[in-house]
Amino acid sequence: MATKKVTSKPAATNASKTLSSKSTAAKSKSAAGSALAQRKSPDKETSPKAATAASKALSDGRSAKATKSAAGSALAQRRGK
Repeated sequence: MATKKVTSKPAATNASKTLSSKSTAAKSKSAAGSALAQRKSPDKETSPKAATAASKALSDGRSAKATKSAAGSALAQRRGK
């Protein structure tokens, strides 16, 4: 069952910035893409692979604030256990 959450407008903006950055790692872009895909889709949820990428982006001290915002949104929309 989906979480029924959607990505907020500020988080979607940050996800877009993350995706358009040339210096952002692929895993961070994966998490940002997941968050952006869920902007207006409450029936979608973050995949386990994207959730792992988002977790790594959040724990990496080098991640930009925009990346962490998008990653946090993606993690909030993963399926609970």
